[in-house]
Amino acid sequence: MKSKLFGMLGLAAKAGKIVSGEFSVEKAVKERSAYLVILAEDASENTKKHFGDMCSYRKIPILFFGTKEELGNCIGKGFRANVALTDQGFAKSIIKKHEQEQSLGGKEV
Repeated sequence: MKSKLFGMLGLAAKAGKIVSGEFSVEKAVKERSAYLVILAEDASENTKKHFGDMCSYRKIPILFFGTKEELGNCIGKGFRANVALTDQGFAKSIIKKHEQEQSLGGKEV
């Protein structure tokens, strides 16, 4: 289901258009250099609320998918609860792909 999304994240990571980890993502959001924040579905409720509020206030889109392990693996790192895309093109592509998958009930497009 999510393999194409993870592939797109991996591509963005290779292009240097991703920051990961709580402090780096928070800094990118506060500096408004993040165009999309992705949180792992198994992130803590506190983390989800913290980043949800921060992104909502700054009108930065936020998506919830994958596990910490899956997010980390697709960007070539260890466990990651959150990542931020710092490129608008990659962000728009991932949002569009996520919406397509959601409208098809989670099936790959």
